[in-house]
Order: sequence, then structure tokens, then C-alpha cells
Amino acid sequence: MCDSLVALAGATADGVTLFAKNSDRPPLERQVIEWSPSRTEESTVTTHITIAGAAAPTLRCVISRPSWCWGAEHGVNQAGVAIGNESIYTTLDPRVFPPALIGMDLVRLGLERAATAAAALEVMTSLLERYGQGGSGHEIGVDGRSRPYWSSLLIADPVDAWILETSGREWEAQRVLDVAAISNRTCIPTFDAAHRHPGQPVERLIDPRLDASRAVLAQRPVTQAAIEAHLRSHDSCIEPGWSVCMHVPDVEATTASLIARLPVGAPPEAWMLLGSPCEHAYTRYRF
Repeated sequence: MCDSLVALAGATADGVTLFAKNSDRPPLERQVIEWSPSRTEESTVTTHITIAGAAAPTLRCVISRPSWCWGAEHGVNQAGVAIGNESIYTTLDPRVFPPALIGMDLVRLGLERAATAAAALEVMTSLLERYGQGGSGHEIGVDGRSRPYWSSLLIADPVDAWILETSGREWEAQRVLDVAAISNRTCIPTFDAAHRHPGQPVERLIDPRLDASRAVLAQRPVTQAAIEAHLRSHDSCIEPGWSVCMHVPDVEATTASLIARLPVGAPPEAWMLLGSPCEHAYTRYRF
């Protein structure tokens, strides 16, 4: 579970694009914030498979990732591209697919290999079509249980943003014209109509969070303070604990958070934390 949102420059108080995400994961899973340096490599060892390396040196980025996997929940690169992913379920069962790329791999690959949001979209979709998706998005414990899922992604740079939704190798992208929010369901209307899982309880567990994100973005101008308060909020739920700042014992909790400021012509800034936003302070990361 996760919630992501973006407000392009024309919608914000200081005319700078804002990107944000809460990462909801197993409560006891350890996540780390780290710098990914520029590098050149013939191949890239992702979480479950090895793929061809980037054609050029990778971009530096700051990422937050579960300690057991290569991919990232969210991050920002030196060019001002920010990406975050959400788990989604569709009519296609992910459990029958062999190990391949996972959504978190796509996040990191987009950050390391693209200097704009549109280029990141191209990187991620081309790799998705080439290698496919598959394999657990959670650490496999002593019970041997695998938890695969498909991903939706929010991609932004200082002047542009995209929503990308996937189901196996299939995907659809929608350009963001002003503001947008995504959560753990298909949101692009045509993709939703074709692929939404009929049994997913979106009305109880997901739509209240998505509606709350959209309400924050509707309050103009959008401010970083309003987004930060939203990421710490607990009033966006029907079922107890399933709020934007999530606390569902033994199931899901917000274990990391990001707010990124993406100015034109200046280095990006990222405010990141590990744990629940309601309990911890953000640390500022600058390029």
C-alpha cells in the first residue's frame, strides 16, 4: 500500500513542482535511505534478475528502499526526476509469472537512466516490455510465501509528470496536466475499465485515501506544508488504521516518506524519513 501525489509548478504556492509519497510496507521491514552514485556497468543486477546495463553512466540519485531488494520505493535524481510506485492488482494473476522486474526495480531504473519524466517513462516501459514483471515484492520469509503484485507509478520532473499503470507487460500512461494522486488501484479511466480486479475492496481500503490526496491538491495554491500535514494524517480512512499515514498492526504501516521540491534550473531537494511521518521528522537531502 502507498499514496503518491504531484502538483506541477502552476498549481503550487512558489511556482515549483512538488512530489510526495508515503511508502506503506510490512511494519517490521527495514528500509534504508541511500545515495546511488553514478556508475558504468555492462549489466545491472536487479532484485530477481540481471539485465543489460545502461548505455551511459547512470545519474546520481537519493533513494529509499527495503533493505532486502535492489529497487527503490521512491527517490529523486540529480536532474530533478522523482518517481514512486504503488502496488496494484488487476484481472491478471501475478502469482503465476516467473521472477522478472518488480515495480521497485522500475523506479530505480527510471531514476538512474533518465533526465526527464518523459525519458523515465520510456526507460521503464521499454524495460517492462523486454523483461516483464514477476517475483515477490516482499521479502520471502521462513514461511516461503511470495507476494507478487503489479505496479502503478508516478513520475515527475520540474515541468512534466506522468502516471504509468501496468499489468504484466501491458501498460498505459497518462500525462498530468496540473495535479494528480494515485493509490493502490488502477486510476487511468481506460486502464481501470479494462484491468481493475473485480474483488479488490477499493471502496473501503483505498478510495478514502485517494480522495483525501485529491482534496489536498484541490486546495490552491498547493503548499509543501499542506502536503506534509497530509502525509501525517489519520483521518483518511473507513477501516481503522488504513489512513494515508498507515498503522495496521501486523499487516501494513507507513515505513518511509518523501517530499521532493523540483525547481527549474536549480538542484532538486528531497525531504525524507524512515518510519511513520506522524512520529519522525524529515531530513533534507540536497544535490
